[in-house]
Amino acid sequence: MNPTRDYATVSIYGVPFSKMTMKETVDWMASAIADRRPTHVITANPIILMNAIENEHHMRIMEQADIIVADGTGIVWAADYIGDPLQERVTGFDLLYELMKVGNDKGWKVYMLGAAPEVIEAAASRLQQLYPGVQIVGCRDGFFTEKEDEAVINDIVQAQPDLLFVARGAETQEPWIARYREQLNVPIMMGVGGSFDVISGKLKRAPKWMRSLRLEWFYRLMKEPWRYKRMLALPRFVWKVVRDKGKVKKK
Repeated sequence: MNPTRDYATVSIYGVPFSKMTMKETVDWMASAIADRRPTHVITANPIILMNAIENEHHMRIMEQADIIVADGTGIVWAADYIGDPLQERVTGFDLLYELMKVGNDKGWKVYMLGAAPEVIEAAASRLQQLYPGVQIVGCRDGFFTEKEDEAVINDIVQAQPDLLFVARGAETQEPWIARYREQLNVPIMMGVGGSFDVISGKLKRAPKWMRSLRLEWFYRLMKEPWRYKRMLALPRFVWKVVRDKGKVKKK
């Protein structure tokens, strides 16, 4: 399936990144909800993109997603470096909150899936306090096996959410959404990575000054040093873009 994209994109190694601003992205997704149009949203950073470049299955998932937004500063830098800049960075964490703000006025229904039991419950409670107009119609942790997929899908389908947020890690959440998107039939299906950990208070987000300097990755590395092996994809990505400058926009 090749989705029809009615918005401008920049291709980075064959992956079409949306050039819409945060507001435009939220408006576009609100339209998808109004039309009940199943939409797979991927919020991608250089680590996710490098994984797709090196993994054909993950690349197919990226190509078939309905919209991919630039979550990482490295993606924004790469687009600018090849002369086809993005208007702004659209982080998954901020996008979640912007969707909740609109949903608060429209009475959207939200299903939250993933993370540890105590994390998902605390995150759901926090979001419900902040956005009482949103209906949180379901939440369950991400610790379930493939044999339990059918039961999880049935629970989501019965809840009929407008938004499905999935926090199971990039290597699990996107393939899971892609595999079951037709059965789920949710207007907005979006992987949110570690967002529930931050919302619940388990982890803190980088200070605003570090985010403005594009150092959020460094803050996370300081807080979770065990992630250093995964973070090695960042310098590898920069070097690859510099080396391939004339070929980055080609698949």
